[in-house]
Amino acid sequence: MGRGTTSTPGRGGAEAGRVEVRGLTWRPYGRSRPVLDRFDLAIAPGERVLVAGPSGSGKSTLLRAIAGLLLTADSGELAGTVTVDGAAPQDRAGAVGLVLQDPGAGVVASTIGRDVAFGLENVAVPRDEMPVRVRAALAEVGLTMAQDSSPATLSGGESQRLALAGALVMEPRVLLLDEPTAMLDPETAATVRDVVDRVARRHNLTVVVVEHRLEGWLDQVDRLVVLDGAGTVVADGDPRPVLKERGEGLAAQGIWVPGVPDPEPLRIDLPASGGTAGVVPEGEPVVCAEDVTVEHRSRRLGERSRVTVAVRDRSLEVAAGETVALVGPSGSGKSSLMSVTGGLVPPTRGQVRVDERLLPSRSGNAHSRSGNVHSRSGLDQWPSKELARVVAWVPQRAATALVGHTVLDEVLTTPRAIGLDPGAARKRAEVLLEALGLAHLADADPRNLSGGEQRRLAVAAAVAHGPALVLADEPTVGQDRLTWSAVMGVLATAEREGAGVLVTTHDSGVINRAARVVPIAAPGAHPLPSVRGNRRSNAPADYLEPGDSPSVRGNRRSNAPADYLEPGGEREEAERHTLLSRVGPLGLLLAALSVLVLPALLENWRQGLAVLSVEVLLGLLGLLAPGRGRAPTGRVAGVLRRLTPALLAVLGVGWSAWLLGGRDLEVATGAALRVTCLVVPSAFVVGHLDPERLGDHLAQRLHLPARAVVAATAALQRVQAFDVLWAELMTTRRVRGIRADRGPVARLREAGVVTVSLLVGALGQAAVLALAMDARGFAGAHRRTWAGAAPWRLADGLAV
Repeated sequence: MGRGTTSTPGRGGAEAGRVEVRGLTWRPYGRSRPVLDRFDLAIAPGERVLVAGPSGSGKSTLLRAIAGLLLTADSGELAGTVTVDGAAPQDRAGAVGLVLQDPGAGVVASTIGRDVAFGLENVAVPRDEMPVRVRAALAEVGLTMAQDSSPATLSGGESQRLALAGALVMEPRVLLLDEPTAMLDPETAATVRDVVDRVARRHNLTVVVVEHRLEGWLDQVDRLVVLDGAGTVVADGDPRPVLKERGEGLAAQGIWVPGVPDPEPLRIDLPASGGTAGVVPEGEPVVCAEDVTVEHRSRRLGERSRVTVAVRDRSLEVAAGETVALVGPSGSGKSSLMSVTGGLVPPTRGQVRVDERLLPSRSGNAHSRSGNVHSRSGLDQWPSKELARVVAWVPQRAATALVGHTVLDEVLTTPRAIGLDPGAARKRAEVLLEALGLAHLADADPRNLSGGEQRRLAVAAAVAHGPALVLADEPTVGQDRLTWSAVMGVLATAEREGAGVLVTTHDSGVINRAARVVPIAAPGAHPLPSVRGNRRSNAPADYLEPGDSPSVRGNRRSNAPADYLEPGGEREEAERHTLLSRVGPLGLLLAALSVLVLPALLENWRQGLAVLSVEVLLGLLGLLAPGRGRAPTGRVAGVLRRLTPALLAVLGVGWSAWLLGGRDLEVATGAALRVTCLVVPSAFVVGHLDPERLGDHLAQRLHLPARAVVAATAALQRVQAFDVLWAELMTTRRVRGIRADRGPVARLREAGVVTVSLLVGALGQAAVLALAMDARGFAGAHRRTWAGAAPWRLADGLAV
């Protein structure tokens, strides 16, 4: 992607896109030393720069500084200057486009068209001009599905393209990419690189790419800038000469230099754990998943429920003392197959069998002679401590696995929970932290670690108690050569101890060292045969479906990713709309609020019962779904779920009224019915409120402040993901051995702990979301337009 005669002038002019960083110093709050200290860098207009360096060298910090967003999601001490074409980057919204490593974390809308239009709204582009620019941006990155498709239906490569389209529609002068291919399979990663190459050439953009893996980018950049662990530039120049002259030294510092063989896994001598690793003889199956199917049901506000098939009729066996690698395109169901095999989720169909020597009733009998693989109850039903003795998990989102107050406490959590010897467990934990480069952080809060450090901590915590089965979901993402060697060394040690190790990965180095490679195709695609043998040498692309996983898009309310289509690609019959779903969001909101006057009008329990009966009748009428198509499911059940917590409050009100009202049952019943009349309409209505459309109506019909409406809408969309985050946190606690399996008091206490963790996680997600929003001009949006209309229809008036 070098500059040449094929380039055309950029949208900001032929010389637009000059970046100058002078004396940049950034010390995050809570850190004793700066991440970048008096850092200088100049990038010419149209130059393509690849930034590399070991973990923690400040690469992502540099990108945020160039985007003018360092103080958006973090607090700390900032000094120095950063300019784009002589001005601060935040002075012109959209001058700098930033694509985050996890593009899904930065999605701000419920449809891909609206997500791309978000930046245009912030710079007050007229609504009638938006469709043309949105179509052009989507076409430029090769996204061809309907604009009303949900971002949740996109594959990993498509999500990266969506994020790229959201940046390009702003007509930036500088494009910043933070590890854009780290989580993608090789074929999809190549597609994303090609898109970046084509777009940058066409518009002569200045491009800065941060990547650990240099291969694939070298032919598309003009310049390679390498940072050392202290954030100092140690190499800068044309990529090929720099690597030729200094490649060996850079590899020794942890840089993934193309052509240099992968490092060997670090040899680690761990003290004995006393765990279940080695209970099953080497080569015998620890666990067998037989013909399992995994279905996920999801529903978002304003949308109908959707069932997706993540795994269909798959079988998998993991033996003691072997590493099995699951490979396949992004979104093909690797993580779901891993989760059902390890008992983290129940199979919808099929069964998972465990070696009987590991069953809870015989977990202490390591000398059982029987090698039968079976289970008296499903692995997903095992008590928390029993599951933790056998299974360990390194989740793809490492932050999900954090339960300790300090790094050392994190590693010791499971050994303590299952009753291992404290002294031996501490020695083992200290060796693991030293090997993974985390020993100096033993007393630090794990939530303050970098993403790469959190992933290594999750690996340490997973093997600390010597489990019989280790599940590692993309364990090497974001690691440099040195930390990669350490992570692989820990997993190799677990294998030598007799554990079965199951990994999902796109990393060829991990695949080459696996005893067995199991390719995973999307449900409905033709499954590929597994590859057996010791230490594969061929690249993972040999076993992948070519290109992005195919997708078929449909109506926004019923679309599902192609990974989840029935065999042959048939789509289910469209689901019918309920009467309530045909009402606009403002009409639904006003209808729910109209009952606020009722408590003052109801004089006794008989009137309350009559009004409640009418409300329920009208609500049930609104749940009707006339017309052709498949009937929606779970309508009444959804209302009852939403009513449950409110009815608990109603009982409290009735009890208080009875106690304080002379123990008069009629008074108590009347008070309870007044409150019930207030909450019942909301329980029917809230399931049909689309947060994004509600924001359009609140801003355009009621003229509420635009920034407050957008922030509230984005927050409400994130709140809908709380059920997923809650499930992840509870799964983590279960597999770590600290889940409260019985006792109302223990469960209530646990709910409080998980709620705090949920809020902490939500704050982290909010910080990333704020970064993504401000990268597209939200911070400076003093005057805003709206891509969506806000009509008031007859159905709205009838509902009110």
